[in-house]
Amino acid sequence: MSLLVVGLSHRSAPVSVLERAALSADAQIKLAQDTVAAEPAAEAAVLATCNRIELYADVDKFHAGVAELSTLLAQHSGVGLEELTPYLYVHYEDRAVHHLFSVACGLDSMVVGEGQILGQIKDSLATAQDLHTCGRLLNDLFQQALRVGKRAHSETGIDRAGQSLVTFGLEQLATGADTSAWARGKKALVVGAGSMSSLAAATLARAGVTEIVVANRTADRAERLTQILSQTHDTDVTARAVPMDAVPAELTRADVVVSCTGATGLVLTGDMIAAAVEGRTGEPAAESEPDGKHRTPLPPTSVGSDDGCPLDLSAVSPGFSVMGEAAVAGMDAATLEQHANWVGGGAVDRREAARRAPGTDAELISALAATAATVGRVPEHRRPEPVAEPPRPEPLLFLLDLAMPRDIDAAVHRLTGVRLVDIESLAEASADAPMAADVDQVREIVADEVAAFGAAQRAAHITPTVVALRTMAADVVAGEIARLEGRLPALDDRHRAEITQTVRRVVDKLLHAPTVRVKQLAAEPGGAGYADALRTLFDLDPETVAAVSRAEDSTELNGKNRGPA
Repeated sequence: MSLLVVGLSHRSAPVSVLERAALSADAQIKLAQDTVAAEPAAEAAVLATCNRIELYADVDKFHAGVAELSTLLAQHSGVGLEELTPYLYVHYEDRAVHHLFSVACGLDSMVVGEGQILGQIKDSLATAQDLHTCGRLLNDLFQQALRVGKRAHSETGIDRAGQSLVTFGLEQLATGADTSAWARGKKALVVGAGSMSSLAAATLARAGVTEIVVANRTADRAERLTQILSQTHDTDVTARAVPMDAVPAELTRADVVVSCTGATGLVLTGDMIAAAVEGRTGEPAAESEPDGKHRTPLPPTSVGSDDGCPLDLSAVSPGFSVMGEAAVAGMDAATLEQHANWVGGGAVDRREAARRAPGTDAELISALAATAATVGRVPEHRRPEPVAEPPRPEPLLFLLDLAMPRDIDAAVHRLTGVRLVDIESLAEASADAPMAADVDQVREIVADEVAAFGAAQRAAHITPTVVALRTMAADVVAGEIARLEGRLPALDDRHRAEITQTVRRVVDKLLHAPTVRVKQLAAEPGGAGYADALRTLFDLDPETVAAVSRAEDSTELNGKNRGPA
């Protein structure tokens, strides 16, 4: 059996794909269960965070395992396999171990060095153990990953290379200012009461906000979080819990909003944020324009959601508003008029446009020909010269969206008075972050630990064979002593014990050097074949070896290795 991981993360897939592939807690459980029910896999664990979805399994066939795990990921994520495949990565055996250890140390995180991933790995292991989808290999792997991650944080300065996603997000909201100075005196609204939201609330409390309001669908969890915040001795924050239907009202009071829920749709819509800004300023929320003007209401989030637009939306350049010049350049006269009606809120009558198009186009062509005859060339469509964008006023409302899929409508970043930081913008901001020298130390630790883990696993692989060999030798000794007693019935107990001990010592001495050496050889790369050789040389029953292995697995999983480190 061999370790295989198939997954996707912020490094391999755009945020839009990660959002669609995000797994709920129930989906993660079902994915692990379906994986062990599949033929190639004997064990399975799912590691799902805001920026990664990974499926770990112990498989007996590589190609069949990759195909099965990829198919299961696609089925449970709801993203088609053909669409998902280009974003998937596959790691096998030592490379899979190296990957998880790197993840545990924060080397593969969006913010290098962040420590929250250790808690997520711990939760993943606990879930797999509770579901009984985690056997000896994955239990050992995840336990060791936790130890490697803790070692990296204790022995190096990897924490200086990055922060938790929460801290980094708050720093982005503060735009480089000291986070404590920026947060001091502000009121915060935290939507959600899970691990990420709890971390955000605690971070805000330490930063100096005066009030934290927690909104959650489960009232008990929100109350529990506020009690913890209120009992923290090193802060003076006031904390209270509210139901989710109180969020619109709380938005008008909050200065900072952090949202991280498990919802599959938007929790804070554009209309809710616009209403909150209007509630604070007394004026309708407006969208900031490059020329300094404003308009309302807030336009749709993306081109693809502009219902009723007469344009061929697939032809519009990504990143440009369908209301802007880039969208209408080169448009025929009939469609241009229809577009103008749509922008102005009027009805779009495509049948009327079709009847009028030929004549209107003929008039345009005649005018164009006349212009060309006069100036000697066809006039070009030119973009206006870029103008400096006037500075936006200081935000009234700071939004941090740490959910995947997102909780907050991405379109609100265009509202005057609002600053939004989400997973996508955090990924862009962290892409150019300098790598600390401590990262090299952590990479060395990971390399050493991967080698040690591989050696330990290879050595453990031959242990059942060695145990079976010694058991067979003990049975041979017992059989021969029984035959001796049949031949010498007058043998007294003292002599019988002496003879038995002597025979056992001879057998132990004969087996000692070969078994010690075979364990050493098996721990080296390529040493897996020594177990097979030992079984062949001594004609060991494969079922006896398998029974020893099952007994050892059962003892370890129900004993000292049960539960995360």
